[in-house]
This record gives sequence, C-alpha cells and structure tokens, in this order.
Amino acid sequence: MLIHVHPDNPQPRALRTIIDTLQKGGIIIYPTDTIYGIGCDIFQPKAIERICRIKQVVPEKAQLSFICYDLSDLSKYTRSISTPMYRILKHHLPGPYTFILPASREVPKILKSKKDTIGLRVPNNNIARAIVHELGRPILSASLPGDMIEEYTDPELMFENFRQQVDLVVDGGIGGWIPSTIIDCQQEPPVVLRQGAGVWETEED
Repeated sequence: MLIHVHPDNPQPRALRTIIDTLQKGGIIIYPTDTIYGIGCDIFQPKAIERICRIKQVVPEKAQLSFICYDLSDLSKYTRSISTPMYRILKHHLPGPYTFILPASREVPKILKSKKDTIGLRVPNNNIARAIVHELGRPILSASLPGDMIEEYTDPELMFENFRQQVDLVVDGGIGGWIPSTIIDCQQEPPVVLRQGAGVWETEED
C-alpha cells in the first residue's frame, strides 16, 4: 500500500492506517529529515527480523537505530546520561543525527549491539514524529538496502521496488539522499563516526 501523508499536518486517518499496520507487525517505509527509512514497531521482533533479512544483516551484529519522539524517550531507552551530554542532545535534537548511547533494560534484546548500545534519533520531521507519538513507542530506523540511489528519494519508485517486501510506503514527498550524522556518545567528548546531513557542533566549538 502507498499512502500519501501531508508533510506539515499529517492526516489523522492516514496515521491510523500506519499505526494499525505497525501494531500488526507490519513493515513500513517512511520519511525522515534525511533519507527515507525502513522501520517497524521495536517491540515486534519478527518484523525486525524481516527488515534484517531485507538488508541481509544479522540482528545481533547490526547497529540498529530507532526513532524517538523527544528527549523523554531518550531517557527511557538509555542508561543515565550526564548533564553535559544531555545539553548536547538537547542542542542538536530534533535534527539529522543518530546518537550511539548505552542501552537501558527497556530496549528489546534483539536491538542491542554486542557493546550493549543503541542508536537513537529524534528527526526534525513531522510525519516520523507523529507516527512515533501516535504509536506510543519508538519505531526502528534503518536505511534501505544497498547504495543510496535516486529511486530511494521517490516514494512511488520505492513502492514499485519494495511492494512485495514491505506492507506500506508512506509518501511524504521527495526525500533527501544524505544520511544522518552518527555520533558516538560512549565517551566525552563525543566522536563523529559518520559525517552526514547534520553539522556537528558542541558547546566547546
């Protein structure tokens, strides 16, 4: 299914369809503030396994990330964050960043890396955040398989390419092609693992 959602004011009926799909263990392709992602409810392990098969990765070895609505979600799914680190997160979020943080016990085991960390995002995108808010819990955030190609910015082309593998494609307009900036926050100061769409600045810069 391809469903059109207004990028500024997501329609309640469309959101209900998306939430119903996620609650039933479905997989969606959806817009963020960077590239389109493929995701599911983080408490649906079979859906996570399906995504890993699509990406041809092993869940335990993949560094999987998920989308949160705001910083209150971050505090729930990560272990204690220092005050300086919290200030950094607050300064950069919502935004095009993925922060690698120590995972709390609330994170499903299948999502934790061997280092017991998780990648967390709060994108500056109304559709993605509305989905998370209505669902009441985070959704998985993974890039589409393979190299970033032009087809991955066009929802209608993504629907044609992945309609047999996913349950729903959320059309929020043409997407970007630069992924998020990945920041490892296991140490202070944090380290940039991948430079992407987000310009990395700390209070010391």
